Amino acid sequence: MHELGIMTGVVDAATKAAHEAGATRLVGVTLRIGEMTEAVEDALNFAFEALTEADEFTKGAALDIVMVRPKSICLECGTEFEHDRFQIFCPACDSFATELVAGRELQIDSIEVDLPDSNGE
Repeated sequence: MHELGIMTGVVDAATKAAHEAGATRLVGVTLRIGEMTEAVEDALNFAFEALTEADEFTKGAALDIVMVRPKSICLECGTEFEHDRFQIFCPACDSFATELVAGRELQIDSIEVDLPDSNGE
């Protein structure tokens, strides 16, 4: 289950950024992850919930996952096309000489935090 390792890194990075921004609480994280990572969305959600429930700073934080479909470009004819994890032949010329250009992403798009009241409260 590599989802736990992925989410440990995500929670650590988001928490660090939130603390550096002076936040009082992590409210949410938006994560963009490619289908070619073979991460299971339900397992990612479960791992995030388990990791964030243990700490008052992150407890109740929301996770928004954007799954990125695989996209390749044909090195023979230049066609760019979306596909599933297994079928990567070019639909235009049936070439197997393709290069993956999307679908392996793993990035935090945004984090949402609560900041202290500007009146010093």
